[in-house]
Amino acid sequence: MQRLTLILLPSIGALLIRLLGMTLRFEEIGAPGAHADDNPQTRVYCLWHRSLLSIAYHFRKRKIAILISPSFDGELITQTIRRVGYTPVRGSSSRSGAAGLLGMQSALDVANGTRCNYAAFTVDGPRGPVYRAKPGGVKLAQQVGGGVGIFYAAPDRTWELRSWDRFLIPKPFSTVVIAWQPPVDVPPDADADALEAARRAVEDALESARHAVEEHIQRKRNARTSGTSSPLQ
Repeated sequence: MQRLTLILLPSIGALLIRLLGMTLRFEEIGAPGAHADDNPQTRVYCLWHRSLLSIAYHFRKRKIAILISPSFDGELITQTIRRVGYTPVRGSSSRSGAAGLLGMQSALDVANGTRCNYAAFTVDGPRGPVYRAKPGGVKLAQQVGGGVGIFYAAPDRTWELRSWDRFLIPKPFSTVVIAWQPPVDVPPDADADALEAARRAVEDALESARHAVEEHIQRKRNARTSGTSSPLQ
């Protein structure tokens, strides 16, 4: 059954991601200079787990490495995202953490034949607690430089699962709002206290991005209800 599942589900999942993604529109907000394109030195990015499906299609051509747990479910995700256009790295923020970080660092290595432009961490995954950042992204940024980039994404029309992270499934033809925050600096010589301070800063920035998206979506809903146009941020 597992072999059959690995043969069928990843291909179906990748197809569904592409079909859904082609119906979505994207709106990006945030402070000037916070966007990834404005920070070419930043190669490590963090997001909350619930945003994954919302941006899976949008960022598929950016050559991104993603850390995936070494479980069977992780293997399903690995086979699926590889078909979409991402580079999976097997590892965990809770188990085999060192191996996962080494794999992500190797994926970013210019000398590596499978070089990626970015590494992405769902820093409250794979099992939570929700909105609590784990230190993996900060540790990798210390190794490769450039700080930690921050963004959060949510659709304006969505199905919300009753999972630990309240995972978001965009409804077809919805608009996904992406909020960017300026990168969090991680000094290369940071000690344990400085790394913990950076982890907290990443967590706070992710929450700021989440609140910005939620408020932006609510303003647009209110504007539609009142019959006026919503000002852009």
